Amino acid sequence: MLAVDALDLDVRRGEIYGFLGRNGAGKTTTIRMLLGLIRPTGGQVEVLGRRVQPGTTISFARVGYLVETATAYPNLTVRENLDIQRRLTRAPRAAVAEVIELMRLDGLADRRARVLSLGNKQRLSLARALLHRPELLILDEPANALDPAGIVEVRELLRSRASEQGVTVFVSSHILTEIAHLVDRIGIMHEGRLLEELDRDQLRAKERLYVEVGASEPERAAALLAELVVVIALGAANDLKHSNKIAVNFGDPASIGRVFLSNHLLAFEVISIVLLVAAIGGVILGAQRRRERSGGIR
Repeated sequence: MLAVDALDLDVRRGEIYGFLGRNGAGKTTTIRMLLGLIRPTGGQVEVLGRRVQPGTTISFARVGYLVETATAYPNLTVRENLDIQRRLTRAPRAAVAEVIELMRLDGLADRRARVLSLGNKQRLSLARALLHRPELLILDEPANALDPAGIVEVRELLRSRASEQGVTVFVSSHILTEIAHLVDRIGIMHEGRLLEELDRDQLRAKERLYVEVGASEPERAAALLAELVVVIALGAANDLKHSNKIAVNFGDPASIGRVFLSNHLLAFEVISIVLLVAAIGGVILGAQRRRERSGGIR
């Protein structure tokens, strides 16, 4: 089985490109090929107009990257880790202080990396990627371990880098909602193949309005709502279910509450009315069907 099969990918300068797929779809393998960490068995890779091969280092002064998990020298401080990166990329001395402030690591600058929380290790890895002001950012699951505020912060940072400095951003994720409102284009990977590419307008056309509710028994709640189509037309509640929450196609919250109360479901709460894109499974399935109708997967 090929990890990546017949992939033809073209990312434009200055755009934010989202690389979406389930775990094991081939995203990280593709990123490793882009960085020259592994060699493709066929074809070639070009980054910033230069062919990439294992051992290539010249382009790394122009590229910032984060692959898989956040890593750092555990016995060195945040500042020392960043200073090593500065020397490797020949960035100015002031770059370390700038990126510490940018990633809100000020209070942790003299703390050893081994005692950082997972979220702060992720911030440190992102700081290393950003430190030398690269032309291209290649980020593998950059929101891993970040809290919701941190995710929004990183999203805004990437937007500003692209719009104000012309930085090209290639970002992978297995969570559609995480990147749906960030990217200019999105490529959908499945089982090593690029199924489809969508631009921002096409992606937004797939948005649906949901009411997000909490329930003591989410599976039972979803089943009850699915049966009562007079009360609410249920869409993909199970696709979007997590923890004690479910999301159902927009309906009257009071009617949903009456269903819950009459069936002795506790802890009912309308959490929010949210605009979400379809769950990743639905997007991948839709892409597969469109590809089949058009003559197969390339």
